[in-house]
Amino acid sequence: LAVGMGVGQVLLLLSAACVVVPAKDLLLNICMDAKHHKTEPGPEGTLYGQCSPWKDNACCTANTSSEAHKDQSNLYNFNWNHCGLMPSKCKRHFIQDTCLYECSPNLGPWIDQVDSSWRRERVLHVPLCKEDCEEWWEDCKDSLTCKENWHKGWNWATGTNRCPWGSMCRPFSHVFPRPKDLCEKIWSNSYKYTTERRGSGRCIQMWFDPAQGNPNVVVAKYYAWKKRSSAAWTENVTPETDKAVCALPWPVLVLLPLALVVVSEGAWGCGS
Repeated sequence: LAVGMGVGQVLLLLSAACVVVPAKDLLLNICMDAKHHKTEPGPEGTLYGQCSPWKDNACCTANTSSEAHKDQSNLYNFNWNHCGLMPSKCKRHFIQDTCLYECSPNLGPWIDQVDSSWRRERVLHVPLCKEDCEEWWEDCKDSLTCKENWHKGWNWATGTNRCPWGSMCRPFSHVFPRPKDLCEKIWSNSYKYTTERRGSGRCIQMWFDPAQGNPNVVVAKYYAWKKRSSAAWTENVTPETDKAVCALPWPVLVLLPLALVVVSEGAWGCGS
């Protein structure tokens, strides 16, 4: 009986000492390790133009948001007008795309490691909402470009991107026959075309009204949960529940071996 009480007391001690500690989700509310990103997201107060929806919690600085709107930006020395002047209705989608990439803290589930001279992480297969992709294609279909993949293969001899020798400027609709082609191919599969619609909680929006909140927060939570589940990182966790761990304070960890020895010796004494 005494031994049983000893074991019971030890278990009671462990139960009482177990502290539920919320675990930080490494896929949520984070900034990627890239050229212009902050180390962690936070309020910026004022972000320029189309980047303003992220001002309450951003991975970009105000200066980065301003540069994102320039034809010849200092961010990457990239020139949108490589095949003549890009119409403003088309250019606004590329500005919004840049703002999402630089400012969003909700791309964690799609961050991928890269070995590059200018960044250590990128995004891969971000599920873009159907409307965002199709409106982008519709507004740019008559614009001109000479390349399908804008990440690589340019002529940088002058310090900015120019069409490679022998390439021809053609309408976007020829280079990218479908919205899917534009969204997936132009940035090396950074985006994935989906049939999910805005507000579904299943796709990332480039365009949203900040007065209604950031819809991508819920989307990131869903895909973070999905990624953890598929990798068997956790069990019995739903997107709505916070992951938590049971941690023992260090004094309990120090005294635990001694308590077990006492219980063990009591058991031997009782049996002899």
